[in-house]
Parts: sequence; C-alpha cells; structure tokens
Amino acid sequence: MSSKDSQADLDQADQKPRDTSFFGQPKMLLNLFSVELWERFSFYGMQGILAYYMYYTVTDGGLGIDKVTALGIVGAYGGGVYLSTILGAWVADRLLGSERVLFFSAILIMAGHISLAVLPGAVGLTVGLILVGIGSGGLKANATALVGTLYAKDDNRRDAGFSIFYMGINIGGLVGPLVTGWLQVTWGFHVGFAAAAVGMALGLIQYSLTRKNLPASAHHIPNPLPKSDYLKVGILAGVAVVLIVLAVAFKLITAENLKWIIVTVVILAAIAYFAVILSNKTLTSVERSRVFSFMPLFLASAVFWSLFQQQFTVVALYADTRLDRTVFGWEMPPSWVTSINPVFIIILAGVFAALWTKWGARQPGTPIKFSASLVVMGLAYLAFIPFAGMAAVPLLAIVFILLLFTVAELLLSPVGLSLATKLAPAAFQTQMVALFFLSVSLGTAMSGVLAQWYDPANETPYFLVIGLVSIAFGVLLFLLQKPIKKLMSGVM
Repeated sequence: MSSKDSQADLDQADQKPRDTSFFGQPKMLLNLFSVELWERFSFYGMQGILAYYMYYTVTDGGLGIDKVTALGIVGAYGGGVYLSTILGAWVADRLLGSERVLFFSAILIMAGHISLAVLPGAVGLTVGLILVGIGSGGLKANATALVGTLYAKDDNRRDAGFSIFYMGINIGGLVGPLVTGWLQVTWGFHVGFAAAAVGMALGLIQYSLTRKNLPASAHHIPNPLPKSDYLKVGILAGVAVVLIVLAVAFKLITAENLKWIIVTVVILAAIAYFAVILSNKTLTSVERSRVFSFMPLFLASAVFWSLFQQQFTVVALYADTRLDRTVFGWEMPPSWVTSINPVFIIILAGVFAALWTKWGARQPGTPIKFSASLVVMGLAYLAFIPFAGMAAVPLLAIVFILLLFTVAELLLSPVGLSLATKLAPAAFQTQMVALFFLSVSLGTAMSGVLAQWYDPANETPYFLVIGLVSIAFGVLLFLLQKPIKKLMSGVM
C-alpha cells in the first residue's frame, strides 16, 4: 500500500462528527495547547536568562564570556534548535511518527534543563544546550504537525486553531521568564534553570495522560524507512557525530564562529530540503507547485525572524544596559522584558483568531499577511531611533516597540505554521513544517550575526538600516503576491 493510500485511509478513519467542544475547536487542541505551554515555559524561561548567564561576571554568577560572543552563541543556539526540527521531522516521517517523537523529545528537554541546573560552568552549558536544542527541535515540528491532524485540509478553523495554539505557546513564554528571572536574581542562575526543568516535567506528565486521545493519523508514519536502510542511516549518523566532535577538538568550530557555521549549515540544508522534496516522484503537479510557492515565503519568514529573535540578543542587551527598569523604586529583572511580547500575544491572539474566523474566505491571503508583517517589523526598529543616545530609555518605549513586534508576529508566525500544513505534500507532512522552522532557524542564527554590529553608543545606523531593509522586503513581497498565490493552487 502506498503512503498516499495509507494516509487517505487514516484520514477517512479520523472523520468523525465535527468536534467543536473547545471554543468551536477540537477538544484535543486544549491538550496540545497545555503541553506546548509547559514546554515553552521551560524553553523561554531558560532562554530569558541565558545571555546574562554567559556574559555576567563570575562574581555575579555568570561565566564571564565576552558580550559579542555570548550574543552570537544565543543566536547560534536558537538557530540550532530550529535546525534540529529537521531531525525531529525526519524521524517522525520515516521512523516513529509525530506522536512518539514528541514524547521522547520532551524527555530530552527535561534532561537538558536538569543539566543546566546541576552541572557547573561550561560543561553544564554545553550538555544542557545540546539536549534542550535537540529535544526542542523534535518537539516543535511534531507538536505543530499534531495540531494539523485535528483538521481537514479545507477546514476554515485551521488558522484560528493555530492562533489559539500559539496563545498557549505565549502563556508559557510569559510565565517562564518571570519565574526564572526572579529566581535568578534572588537565588542564582542554577535555581532558575531548575525551575525550567520542573516546568518541562509538568508538560511531560500532561502529555503522557492525554496522548491516547490523539487521532489515528497522529501515529502514522507517512514515508517509512525500509529496514534494509537502518544500518546505513546509523553509520551516517555516527560519522556525522564523530566529525562534529573532531571539528570542536581541532577548534574548527569555536564559540566565536559558531553563529556563522549555523547560518551556513541552515542555508545548505534549506537548499537540499527543497531539492529532496521537489525531486520526490510521488509528488503531484499541484503539490510541486505549492512547494515552489513556499520558497519566497520561506525567505520572508527568515527576514522576519532575524529581526524578531533579536529579543534574545540585541534587545536583551538593550534591556540590561539601556533601559530604565525601575518601577516604584524597585528594579525589574532585565529578563522580564522577554515577557512583554507574550502578554500582547495573549491579549491579541484571540482577536486575530476571531478576525480570521469572521472573514473566512474573505481574509487576506498568506502573502499579504507576510508582507504586512515585514512592514510592521521594520517600523518597530525605526521606533528605536528617537531614543538613541538617551541615558536611560523609558520602560514604556520598549513596551510600545514590542507591541509592534507582536502585531508582526501574529501576522506571520501562526499563519506560517498553518500554511506549512496546508502546502505539505502527502509524503512530507511533518517535514514541511520542519522546513518552515528552518526559516526560523536561519533568521534566529542571523539575529546572533546581526548583534555584532549593534553599538549602544551609536544605535541609529543599526536600527535605521534594519528597519528599512525589512520594509523593502515587505513591499517586494506585496508586489509578488499574485504569482505566489497562483503557485499555491487554491491554498489561501
């Protein structure tokens, strides 16, 4: 039986009376929403204090790494997380299925946070980031793919459902940095990392209790790897690990050049991934056209994330060194700035979901949403300019700027996740989602690269150039919307 026939049978088996028990959405969306909330609590809780842990002095509980290097590592790490979605998606589509990959990934994430909490110095940092990075990559693509299994291809609730799911991500993103930031200031970095481990443990328990309720398609392996290829794949994986270890040992990979290595690897991986998908003989002409339509949107997404993810590089440094964080005589931890964006997401995600639901087929197409996102993101960076040179930037300034970040995010990120599941060929369901995350990987790694050109003493050129480039990309995408929509072959 072919993979398409198998998937069709599963889709038919999953067809039940339309489930609207969770605010008009399938009930299982609530369970996936909760799992993702706890995973994001742990991830953003750790990432909110990660840069400070690296560049704070040893006497302040940090590792004393140079600031530029530390911010580059943060960007490279974030890019590596999203790069590892490729591995997680491949294992799901070829070996285990999305449901089991998500479960095992959650265990890896928890182990990584425990390592950061209990292992000292560079050892704990290295082991912890590797485990969290691989685990988060496996969980992200597969959680998104599992949400996609709850809806038929033509279900107009999809974008609204992904917006609700996205709100769960941001509730975790809000609470995580608040908890870990307070614990870090009060008791030290390792206690903050321990709280992230506890959060992931709660998410793992939540998922263990609800995983049996997922539809049959969640357990489906779309393109099973022949058992005769297991040994070959195992040898290739072993060789790759050995090469990486040797590269680190001989200092071909260092903390200073890691961000450039991740950028290069992601670009090559994206080219290879598009080539692999397009060359697959099972693709229909419509599926192939839709993959082509994803290419300019992939680039637009990468541009967006290179700006947005600077929340953990440039904006993190800005919050620590340029921002007046005093509130009624109390100084707010700098990591709490990371929670401003999730507050706005929680407020606005429902508004955007309701708006897309109300408009239905009349809502703007994905290229228009992406275009508007890039323009708004560019305006957010231009909004930094009036405060350049100010001794202490008012807290309300960063609140307004991060509001613009949020509007841009809601126009692109949940829409992009939904789009990836709609454009995905039958044999590449989870891997198409991973391809979207590859654009996030490229942008996130670039946020670390761009951070090296940020100069707190001369901010205007940095914010001006980045803001105008983003707006230019948005305008270009708007001009290309018609040919892109034609290639999308009926997908909004």
